[in-house]
Amino acid sequence: MHVQTSDHISLWDASAVEAKFVNPMNGDLTCDVAIVGGGFTGLSTALHAGEKGIRCHVFEANQIGFGGSGRNAGLVNAGMWLPPADVEQKLGKARGGALIQSLGDAPEYVFSLIERFQIRCEVTRSGTIHAAHAPSGLDDLLRRADTWQALGAPVELLSREQATEVIGTEAFYGGLLDHRAGTINPMGYVRGLARAANAVGAKISTGVHIQKLDRHNDKWTLRTNRGVVTADTVILGTNAYTDTLWPGLKNTFVMINYFQLATKPLGERVHKILPGRQGLWDTGTIMFSLRRDAYERLIIGSMGTVVGGDNGLSRRWAAGMLQRLFPDLGPVEFDAAWHGQIAMTPDRLPRIHRLADGVYTPIGYNGRGITTGTIFGKAMAELLAGGQEDELPLPISEPRTITTAPLISGLYDMAFKANQFWKSLYVP
Repeated sequence: MHVQTSDHISLWDASAVEAKFVNPMNGDLTCDVAIVGGGFTGLSTALHAGEKGIRCHVFEANQIGFGGSGRNAGLVNAGMWLPPADVEQKLGKARGGALIQSLGDAPEYVFSLIERFQIRCEVTRSGTIHAAHAPSGLDDLLRRADTWQALGAPVELLSREQATEVIGTEAFYGGLLDHRAGTINPMGYVRGLARAANAVGAKISTGVHIQKLDRHNDKWTLRTNRGVVTADTVILGTNAYTDTLWPGLKNTFVMINYFQLATKPLGERVHKILPGRQGLWDTGTIMFSLRRDAYERLIIGSMGTVVGGDNGLSRRWAAGMLQRLFPDLGPVEFDAAWHGQIAMTPDRLPRIHRLADGVYTPIGYNGRGITTGTIFGKAMAELLAGGQEDELPLPISEPRTITTAPLISGLYDMAFKANQFWKSLYVP
């Protein structure tokens, strides 16, 4: 399958089989719950709230999946960025253990939604591999494996020889294979969530930019470019794409970019690379990811933005990385290049904030948007249906501004560009 990607935000946008959901808003309206953002969080909230009979309406400024959801690497990972032991240390055994269990089971729940609503998103369930970039990385994976296995999770520590066999390169020192996980076309998944949410009665409008949010008596008023919305409750599901709608919210996390490039379909040439079609990411400080899609493309990524055009820095970086990892692969051409934003918190834990009476935001997913967004959206729907705040996956917390967030983001971006440059100098 060859795709034309020039008018799309990512390869996933161009290749997704699920149809785009386009529905303009015309004039004023009222709902029980206004959900801002048509990504994993907003649409999961809408789907689960709609199933409970709650009148909810999703407002997306662009197209469904325009933010991180449609630019994601598509790895359906269990757990969080932090190892389980660190989560318990930060949240306590009871709350930390509950969050670990919830997000450990999250891939299975995502896959169950895909099956229940027949979402066409190139799903694989063969696991993901956390690959050791150095001996120190393998030590870290060993500790993670011990903790997960003690919790009964089906994770497998791979020796260097085993990693070579399942990845197709001798470049890594071992790996951690998580059999709970898998891969998807993330744009296909988020569009499928929109279709499912609409089918159970949730309303969705695209091309609606929320310009101002005000409280009048016991209602919230959302002033938009298409009319005025009145709601009892507001859920902000914008995560890394949070703007200035709620003052200061976008400075409660450090925004970093993650870029990806997809080769043209390579056919038989890639059959020895990730033969089980697991998604892969490594233990390096500047993370690297790799996977195959359903059309035999290789999708390679790392932290930072796409730099340069057809013969630019990012393409040289990607070509060099693939040649170092797979010297028998030969030259490759690229079909698409894109980047998206990740909301990183100081302690690498997500947040659920109550910004005011009737305004909530799950935020700070640290690169785990597919599972965290889906599970947190479900939890928000349960809260809206009469649940208690202490039943949420995380304790409600107050937003804390990181005054240096823009500076830190800029410094990271410089470091990521330097990393691309140095690794692009040598192409075998």
